Amino acid sequence: MPRFTDALNEQIAYEFGASQQYIAIAVHFDAQTLPQLAAHFYRQSVEERNHAMMMVQYLLDSDEPVVIPAVEAPQGSFPDLVSPVQLALDQEKRVTGQIQQLAIVAREEGDLVAEQFMHWFLQEQREEVSSMSSLLDVVTRSKDNVMHVEDFLARESGGENPLEAGAPPAAGGAL
Repeated sequence: MPRFTDALNEQIAYEFGASQQYIAIAVHFDAQTLPQLAAHFYRQSVEERNHAMMMVQYLLDSDEPVVIPAVEAPQGSFPDLVSPVQLALDQEKRVTGQIQQLAIVAREEGDLVAEQFMHWFLQEQREEVSSMSSLLDVVTRSKDNVMHVEDFLARESGGENPLEAGAPPAAGGAL
């Protein structure tokens, strides 16, 4: 089996794990009646799940084996407003490194189709790190008045991400 296939199957686990972590963060904020923060992280969870499903579809289309992994339980409790957002930013930075490594493996194997597939994810990760960094800045500045964060997210959320128009297909369609 090509190294890229093994690495992409491993990345599927990371994407599902990220999705679970975002659900845990969303539930944490939901339990505190912070609907904008909760909705933001519920959306992030769906996005990460969809990334995993795009990878599943790529492997199916490539007639390569797909391994649906178990994932570790996510962190579910947090001491303050800042720590779950910091965790999310750290997670996005880690995923960016993983995606970069996948692109490198594809290039080293001379698999131009796999490398091209990874380019969308590289762009997506740049946007994710930027967006989460901004949210962390807002949360850090507003930690003593969480309603400022809620107002910020109410103003900033919505609208289509232009990257989504060029997204790879996901297994199961847009469920």
